[in-house]
Amino acid sequence: MEGSMAVAQAVKACRPAVISAYPITPQTHIVEFLAQMVADGELKTQYVRVDSEFSAASVIGGASATGVRAYTASSSQGLLLMTEVIYYLAGTRLPVVITGANRGVSAPISLQPEHQDSQSLRDSGIIQIYVESAQEAYDAHIQAFKIAEDHRVLLPVMICMDGYILTHVFETVTTFNQAAIDNFLPPYDPLHYLSPERPMTFGTIADENNALEFHYLLQEAMQNAKKVIEEVAQNYGNTFGYYHGGLIDCYKTDDAEVILVAMGSTVSTLREAVDLLRLEGIKVGLVKVRCFRPFPDEELCQAVKGASAVAVLDRALSMGSQGILAVEVKAALYNAPHRPLVLGELAGYGGREVTLEVARTIVERARQALESGIVTPLVDFVGLKPEILDSTRLGNGI
Repeated sequence: MEGSMAVAQAVKACRPAVISAYPITPQTHIVEFLAQMVADGELKTQYVRVDSEFSAASVIGGASATGVRAYTASSSQGLLLMTEVIYYLAGTRLPVVITGANRGVSAPISLQPEHQDSQSLRDSGIIQIYVESAQEAYDAHIQAFKIAEDHRVLLPVMICMDGYILTHVFETVTTFNQAAIDNFLPPYDPLHYLSPERPMTFGTIADENNALEFHYLLQEAMQNAKKVIEEVAQNYGNTFGYYHGGLIDCYKTDDAEVILVAMGSTVSTLREAVDLLRLEGIKVGLVKVRCFRPFPDEELCQAVKGASAVAVLDRALSMGSQGILAVEVKAALYNAPHRPLVLGELAGYGGREVTLEVARTIVERARQALESGIVTPLVDFVGLKPEILDSTRLGNGI
């Protein structure tokens, strides 16, 4: 099954009352499949076609405000066009679900996977969960509605999946019957919604006397989400037999000297690399950061407490700073009792392949840093091609 079809099947099984979307590569197959399901009578929902991603996000926000389950999907510039609305969805505590088919942000135009689009929304209040396979994409969407609609949370959730690598890949995916999913995910029970019988205001003006308190409650909900995400993941695993981790997932970290930290599809390759390197006597482990927001600070510190070095693989760069995930990892470890060396590795950027040899190179760099006690540069552009730099630098033929 194609990854996009796996997502569409999961969304269909969750019975959203409203779907609204605007097509953008590589998200397009997801919303096409859903539209076909509606046309064929397989999915009973209000499918709203709109003129932009801003409108799509606005439609599902309005739907959720009336107390119904709502969904959209987007990618790259489309997610950025939704930015204003996503902040609003979080601030008004509307538990919609969005699929982020990760893709680079222009310019230059890139259709390949990066995490720059979704991670640009990291401060908005939307929960972000990154998946590594088509099976996890299917499972995570069913979990997403349950997490979002939990009364301890009531926040939008974005399931992030690497464009093409996951959206267009064909994998064996186990799906589950409607009755089982209905039992796991009952109908949405809204805590607050628009109704003539109980009028209320959403997104009211906050001044200096209460703005801080609104944001405190938003942060409180984000922290509540940590426990809910773990509970839902465990419950889903016990029910359906698929557990992909809660906030994080650790692989052979107990005795590891070097631990790799990554998100998304890269994790599958790194797991293979860990096995191969251990056969050579190199003590390597892996931490999959499944939930980027809320960030699993305590869980990460616990996972790497025995390591001497941590290499963080990023698919996004905060221009003028460092890899976005690397910065989060460093911040989490700053007050930890044990602080390993942290290396920032920009790997897989622009869809460049992360191979077993790339993983080996990164581990070797970490081991060299342990010998010297120095991490330089702060951002390692893995696989950088000097010949392309020379030909594209401003002033050299451009």
